[in-house]
Amino acid sequence: MNKSLLPDDVAAYIERTFCEESQILTKIREVTATMPEAGMQISADQGKFLSILVKSIGAKHALEVGVFTGYSSSVVALALPPDGTVTACDVSEEFTAHARRFWAEGGLDKKITLHLGPAINTLDALLAEKRVFDFVFIDADKPNYCGYFERAVQLVRPNGLIAIDNTLWSGRVSDASDLSEGTVAIRQVNEMVSNDPRVDSCLVPIGDGITLARKR
Repeated sequence: MNKSLLPDDVAAYIERTFCEESQILTKIREVTATMPEAGMQISADQGKFLSILVKSIGAKHALEVGVFTGYSSSVVALALPPDGTVTACDVSEEFTAHARRFWAEGGLDKKITLHLGPAINTLDALLAEKRVFDFVFIDADKPNYCGYFERAVQLVRPNGLIAIDNTLWSGRVSDASDLSEGTVAIRQVNEMVSNDPRVDSCLVPIGDGITLARKR
């Protein structure tokens, strides 16, 4: 799971107290935990946070950039009304095959449409179609984060929300000596969001950090 910056006992307390899950969400987390890439999955408390955000703004149409094994898309789909939709973008047939199975098992497959291919291309196509979303979650390849955010701002409605995962990057964003590609990309998107006059923004220190932007 995503590395939390909290002490283990505090993180465990939060999960135990606030992170009750549906059966399908628990199964996705448990199966994904056995994979070498398990750290790519959001934590249960992040999932609960996303669910509350989606419900709070009355979202009906959500967009996800980065699917992995389907936990976050399932969280969002469950939080949407019965006629809600999730448009999901990913490049991995291997990981999204797991997601498709979980969506079907959880009865969520009719709510979720998967677009396989580079997400930048998918987002550009959605812009050309003049699609509008209430909520956007970005959790994919870090070097493209700025490009994803710029398109997300154009795709989300006024008062809609954009959530970007991994924006504390295990604390490495604060280490000025860390000039690795991922760290630099995270710093760039945080600066971009914080200085964008089109949004109100903050960085929530949950999981590995979620930068949250509300379109004005």
